[in-house]
Amino acid sequence: MKIGIIGSGTISGAYFEGARKTDILEIKACADLRMEAAQAQAEKYNCHAYTVDQLLADDEIELVVNLTIPRAHVDVGLQVLEAGKHVYSEKPLGVDTESGRQLIETAAEKGLRVGSAPDTFLGAGIQTSRQALDAGKIGRPIAGSAFMCGHGPEGWHPNPAFFYDIGGGPMLDMGPYYVTALVNILGPVKRVAAITTKGFEERIATSQALDGLRIPVEITTHLTGTLEFQNGAIITMIMSFDMWRNSLPCIEIYGETGSMTVPDPNGFGGPVNVCPAGGDWEEEQLAFPNNARMIGVIDMVSAIGSGRAHRANGTLAYHVLEVMLAFDKSSETGKHVAIESTTDRPEPLPLGLEEWEVD
Repeated sequence: MKIGIIGSGTISGAYFEGARKTDILEIKACADLRMEAAQAQAEKYNCHAYTVDQLLADDEIELVVNLTIPRAHVDVGLQVLEAGKHVYSEKPLGVDTESGRQLIETAAEKGLRVGSAPDTFLGAGIQTSRQALDAGKIGRPIAGSAFMCGHGPEGWHPNPAFFYDIGGGPMLDMGPYYVTALVNILGPVKRVAAITTKGFEERIATSQALDGLRIPVEITTHLTGTLEFQNGAIITMIMSFDMWRNSLPCIEIYGETGSMTVPDPNGFGGPVNVCPAGGDWEEEQLAFPNNARMIGVIDMVSAIGSGRAHRANGTLAYHVLEVMLAFDKSSETGKHVAIESTTDRPEPLPLGLEEWEVD
């Protein structure tokens, strides 16, 4: 399948590199509002540099990977669907549930597919964690924790302002990795209770290019809450850009007969550790290939060809979006927020695959 990329910034390199690992798809063209960015990637990866309109008008391109900033994800996604092409979006799916729902409904009306990052749950770490839980190694899941805590990207990112604008913040930037991993392992979320805050009114960029730039903070930057899953498990979560240092684990799940550590869901690898009741931690053998970014698009292209459901799908991404937005909503209202959407756990990858294989 010939595909295109809209958004030729830093993250696009990971998608171009991933495309080199498979013969199931070919990146025909890339586009960007900054034509020089598209031209640079096109020259590096041997494809065409298009304007956005040119890319959408190319009938050979059947799927578009949308790597624009979060606030543009839905608007660009709708343009892609109106052009008659499938769309795979960087995370998050959108910045509000109304527009996210519009994207999903428009695709359904047109018989097209929506996919969305993150696809890190298709790596060895989360797939092995799910396999261990499904095999009963810790029994019925009762509780758990999920923590992503740091002090934000203004110290290193070349363009950090959007992290503190609508669509940014630790929840919509990093939360997709954590919530998606948890939904893949445990299933859909039932309700959320949370308190959120903003630790600083502005941030000071310290990267070489922007040193001293003052960035107003428009979103909450420390979010803490509890997720109740439909299977009864209760997960305590903190997502924060307000901590200088911490020693919290990424994800742990506590079951009826044991505990499990789940690796950083922002990556594809391990380790996964299981501790049976009364025992010691034992590292699980990773039973799946690591993979890397682009595996979700590869899976989507394969699924379109065979007619099966793709794993990093729009229904999953929309459910994750609703869960993430429920944190601020719960804090503002002082109430639990019931999650209206639901989703199936994506099908696990089969055993015995090589890297970049999905079927």
